Amino acid sequence: MSHSELEPSGGSAAAQGREPLEEYIADVSRWVAAALSGVVPEQWDVPRVLRESMEYSLQAGGKRLRPLLVTAACEALGGSREAALPVAAAIEMVHTYSLIHDDLPAMDNDDYRRGKLTNHKVFGEAMAILAGDSLLTHAFYSVVQASRKHGVPAERVLSIVEDLAEMAGPRGMVGGQVADMEGEQGMTDLQQLQYIHLHKTGDLMIFSLLAGGRIAGANEQQLEALRRFGTQIGLAFQIQDDILDLIGDESKLGKKTGSDIKQQKVTYPYFIGLEASRAEVKELTAAARHAILEGGFQDPSRLLEIADYLMSRDH
Repeated sequence: MSHSELEPSGGSAAAQGREPLEEYIADVSRWVAAALSGVVPEQWDVPRVLRESMEYSLQAGGKRLRPLLVTAACEALGGSREAALPVAAAIEMVHTYSLIHDDLPAMDNDDYRRGKLTNHKVFGEAMAILAGDSLLTHAFYSVVQASRKHGVPAERVLSIVEDLAEMAGPRGMVGGQVADMEGEQGMTDLQQLQYIHLHKTGDLMIFSLLAGGRIAGANEQQLEALRRFGTQIGLAFQIQDDILDLIGDESKLGKKTGSDIKQQKVTYPYFIGLEASRAEVKELTAAARHAILEGGFQDPSRLLEIADYLMSRDH
């Protein structure tokens, strides 16, 4: 696929800044989806069913939120969206692998994801596990292409690889998933619930923001601002998910509501109630905006818009 085929329809970052947020999100989503189509190099000798299983879940839709954060953080510092693409694709691979494995019978045992049959329902449990394994490992290959193909300095890419290994692994997303599996109603306090949300969901958002910043050459002050922003919106995002699991529209969510209650999982509304949970989302979003406004960014407008969008989302 040529560079021109992957070029976002909105053109330059300056032109992107004039787009309504909904168009910007759709533009980035199309751009990343194109990159993820045929993500494994065609010349590689890979079993056909494995390619199909990987691509089935990669192309299942979704918000492409993590690639969006990579892109917006990079552009907030005047960086190249094209250089950010391999990392944006990589984090979507990691996120997709986690969803494939979460849906397995040994985990959440879900039949549908984003309105489609889950991977193991189409390809079987063994192939779903292997497709997830392949997506996780291939993500690191993709990150390296930011340097190989787009000239991002190797030291920056090394830091991105280190961040991804940390935040997707035992200290990050996987640790959060384990804590989530252990979190039955009445057996977990609010502090433990925050640990689950911050690591199972928040760490990949933090990674995405830091990665976008690193690609654009962010300084330590800017990286810290992105970390704080990601921590706040990651927690707000998951609390909003908890709320939507109670009151959301199944047709918009693409999955059944009430799954947290059915599986006896702890949630913010369970501990502090629905209205207090909504207030917490607002407070976290305000703190996230404050972090970015003080971070010294060339153009933070997209990050601020994304924070507000996540707070008000209904799916």
